[in-house]
Amino acid sequence: MSQTQIQTATTLTKKDFASDQTVRWCPGCGDYGILTAVQKTMPELGIAKENIAFISGIGCSSRFPYYMNTYGFHTIHGRAPAIASGLKVTRRDLSVWMVTGDGDALSIGGNHLIHILRRNVDINILLFNNEIYGLTKGQYSPTSVKGTVTKSTPDGSVDNPFSPLSLAVGAGGTFLARTYDKDMKHMEKIVKAAHMHKGTSLVEVLQNCVIFNDEVFEPTVGKENRGNTMIFVEHGQKMIFGKDSEKGLKLNHGSFEIVSALDNPDQVAVYNENDQHFLQTFEAVGGKNGIPVPFGVLYREERSVYEEDLEAQVQAVTTKKGRGDLRKLLHSGETWVVA
Repeated sequence: MSQTQIQTATTLTKKDFASDQTVRWCPGCGDYGILTAVQKTMPELGIAKENIAFISGIGCSSRFPYYMNTYGFHTIHGRAPAIASGLKVTRRDLSVWMVTGDGDALSIGGNHLIHILRRNVDINILLFNNEIYGLTKGQYSPTSVKGTVTKSTPDGSVDNPFSPLSLAVGAGGTFLARTYDKDMKHMEKIVKAAHMHKGTSLVEVLQNCVIFNDEVFEPTVGKENRGNTMIFVEHGQKMIFGKDSEKGLKLNHGSFEIVSALDNPDQVAVYNENDQHFLQTFEAVGGKNGIPVPFGVLYREERSVYEEDLEAQVQAVTTKKGRGDLRKLLHSGETWVVA
């Protein structure tokens, strides 16, 4: 959302954004951390509660609107992008947030997701990825890795998973980011960055499901491993990681190569969030052969937004042809009377 759309009359706090509803997630669910991060970030955006709306589909993540003391709409499975788009087109003054999960967004809602991304409607999407269907008690999802054993795949999934960010690149997404549920400060930073982007922002949040897919991301985000398995990238900064920041990534023939950031600092590549090649390379090799998984704002592109283009078209046609007359339209052309 652009800064010109921000209006607030009073100073708000995290408490102002917490509703009076009892939070009904399983104890230890990663959703609690995400909710807290969002509630803490909202006051810093400087927007009145009445100008914020949270839209969701179906799933554990989609209970989110109940817990935000803003306007909200718990819609139907996979259709949150359609509802959110309609709301933003008709009420451009609102800050619209869509909360979804890997099942809701990438299975039944996959078609809606790719179209909101390509249209570049000015909304913010928080996609909770736990690689499982949690609400329906533990079936494999579109992001479950091949071989995942669940109630619906007792001998292991034979499907290859979606990568949400790779899909978003192909759909023309203009703001793509990744964070995870255990890093409050990083989540808050990414939520703010998503808000500041004019256009559709998609934030993938790696979220732990303690009941049906516990610790699925521990090999990447666990305390013992994260120094070597995660890299926090920033635009214009060198790609350095390791427990002692001793490693760096070098671009090498369309891929990444690990080099010593201490002995060969000049070889370490600088991250460019405006170049899709960086994200695409990470999506291809991240998490393999020692290459870390990236977190942060991974791609950003400035492009016109759908609702402004639509309004400009309507105004241009109205100027040229005048305001429409629905009654005249319905009685024009070939008509007939039913006796």
